[in-house]
Amino acid sequence: MLDSGGLRGSRPLRPPPNHPGQHSVSRPALTGLVRQSVRWESGLFILVVAIFLFGAIDAPGQFLTSGNLFNAGVSNGEFAIMALPMTLIIISGEIDLSVASILGMSSALLGVLWNDHWPMLGIFVVLLVAGAAAGLINGLLVTRAGLPSLAVTIGTLALYRGIAVILLGSNSISSFPSPYATIGVLPVPHLGNIPWSIAIFIVLAVIFGVVLHATPLGRSIFAMGNNAETALFSGIRVKRIKTGLFVVSGLICAVAGALWTFRLSTAVQGNGLGAELNVVAIVLLAGVSIFGGKGSIPGVVLAFVAFALLQNALLLTPFNQEAYGIVVGALLLISVFVPQFGVLVARIRSLKLKSLMSKPTTAH
Repeated sequence: MLDSGGLRGSRPLRPPPNHPGQHSVSRPALTGLVRQSVRWESGLFILVVAIFLFGAIDAPGQFLTSGNLFNAGVSNGEFAIMALPMTLIIISGEIDLSVASILGMSSALLGVLWNDHWPMLGIFVVLLVAGAAAGLINGLLVTRAGLPSLAVTIGTLALYRGIAVILLGSNSISSFPSPYATIGVLPVPHLGNIPWSIAIFIVLAVIFGVVLHATPLGRSIFAMGNNAETALFSGIRVKRIKTGLFVVSGLICAVAGALWTFRLSTAVQGNGLGAELNVVAIVLLAGVSIFGGKGSIPGVVLAFVAFALLQNALLLTPFNQEAYGIVVGALLLISVFVPQFGVLVARIRSLKLKSLMSKPTTAH
């Protein structure tokens, strides 16, 4: 019986000679991915500089202040944290749209357990278990049931949000102790003006960056995104790794749920509603291919900085904040279209060439 690791009870199938190699992609392909990532990240760096200049010129004395930059980090920190596991999932060829609903479910669970006088340490353990279980359900439905991750996570998006509604209904809980309630409004002690969520994001970004770019597991994730079938027959445990990625996503979203709750000092069933769009926008803006097989953690860091600064700069202008969704939507479209522009041009040229070749020649 064939599973993600090859024949059950036997050694994994070995790649034939001249095969891209076990747990890796071919050298030319890898070199091409690195060059594309560097070009995209260079563009993101230029975008960040342009946003800095825009904010400094349009809102002098307001934008480039420590307090304003602190607020920019605080209001977007949870998006950045959830973007890290989302990056690995999309590179592997899948997607998770239930991230914001897991955040909301975790927030509601935190509020209910605290209202029932649970100790905070016990609550954190329950949140992590619940987040991991939610991710495991996603992973098993995708890898074992063979369902598309887009359909699965749209379904669990509604499911986990429904659980949050059942847990809290229309109630709100805001009686959290001050050491926790101040997490979102005070910086980390002894680290200058860095918010808690950004400090956690930096630590996680280093960990995810090392895993993705410097370990066999990271090379396996890229290989799965490029060609899942080839990765499977190269000995990569595709199902196990993808399930693990969804579990990690659930864990991280549970942490983001706790941070979101403490930042607002309120647990309500609507916490994080619609945040999945911002998370996906950051990941795609980072140059992560929606088709899998391409992306980088440094790109995600730069994309988050650009996203947070742009949102903050627009807040300081007369821009209609109700129309901010237009900006997010435009970023999504640009992030998907620009990497495919070369492919589209090549296809158009190919179609024109075929059209010219198919035209009958006239005799003179």
